[in-house]
Amino acid sequence: MGSRIHRLRLEKGYSLSELADKADVAKSYLSNVERNIQSNPSIQFIEKIADALQVSIHALLYGGLAETAEPALDGEWFRLVQEAMASGISKREFKEFLDYQKWRLDQKDN
Repeated sequence: MGSRIHRLRLEKGYSLSELADKADVAKSYLSNVERNIQSNPSIQFIEKIADALQVSIHALLYGGLAETAEPALDGEWFRLVQEAMASGISKREFKEFLDYQKWRLDQKDN
């Protein structure tokens, strides 16, 4: 997986520092993953890197055609994302909101 992250990072034109900043991960840890020193990163790390590189988690784990397959947002989702960005909501805050909503749904099911 490290070599795929490295290749995708270079294809996007990101330095190691830029990708680490975009993904909100430690530069040293990212470097260790890319060099396969750390070969078992957490799912949270993988999600952050996939999001920053704008690829699927599947693409990071397995490579292949999934790397270029981006799901299309319909117009309403796109407007909602733009509105959230314009209102100043950070990615982290938005993710926390989604996690909370998932938790609430789980609580209703139990």
